[in-house]
Amino acid sequence: MAEQHTPRSLIVTFYGAYGRAFEGPVPVSALVRLLGAVGVDAPSVRSSVSRLKRRGFLLPARAADGSAAYELSAEARQLLDDGDRRIYGPAAGPSREWLVAVFSVPEQERSKRHLLRSRLARLGFGNVAPGVWIAPAHIAEETGHTLDRLRLTAYVELFRGAHLGFAPTAEAVARWWDLAALAKQHEEFLDLHEPALRALQSGPEPTPEEAYRGYLPALDTWRRLPYADPGLPRELLPADWPGDRAAAVFTELHTRLRDIGASFLPP
Repeated sequence: MAEQHTPRSLIVTFYGAYGRAFEGPVPVSALVRLLGAVGVDAPSVRSSVSRLKRRGFLLPARAADGSAAYELSAEARQLLDDGDRRIYGPAAGPSREWLVAVFSVPEQERSKRHLLRSRLARLGFGNVAPGVWIAPAHIAEETGHTLDRLRLTAYVELFRGAHLGFAPTAEAVARWWDLAALAKQHEEFLDLHEPALRALQSGPEPTPEEAYRGYLPALDTWRRLPYADPGLPRELLPADWPGDRAAAVFTELHTRLRDIGASFLPP
């Protein structure tokens, strides 16, 4: 199965993995070189950067030598900081505490209703009923940041608490989330990246360029999974759940590749 990466997604992944370590804004010439190493041509880099600028993710700036460069906006930094906790953080503990989002949007503002649904889904919430969404409570802070950034807090109430009934919680979770689809995403990640990990385990240490070219696409694929699967309590999931193995594969790829790949960046 071929792995698909969009230029814009790879640029966001690059800034999350390496861009924040630059001293000052990242020069456009460096972006072209570093994205070129993972198969993105220069015109695609430039057009994707322009789109990210229009979305408020990147801000135009000047590098130390006066050349054109881009830096992260304050909102983008918050987004990436929240992402760090999801992507690299330890798996959530066995808490059965839930975060419930209840929203009501006037009909004349129904575009915001669609935005709310899509963003809650992207954060990993499951849908309980119309206007009622649920997620593990450990994503409460990130949810607050997201709703505030999108100026949607006026339409939402958040609650924390336990599921008291009446269906068994495991049965309810299977209704609120599409567990088969989530398992398939984990299995696809394993199909793509477990062979690469085995090759690393049995072969020589990669060069900085090899490590960078291996790490960035793996991270670009992985970073979506902790959002699709928001860390549901393990005891509520099927016995053969592949998420634990997928997380272990990514963690070892990160350990073996990330820091070596950083040496490929310009000084």
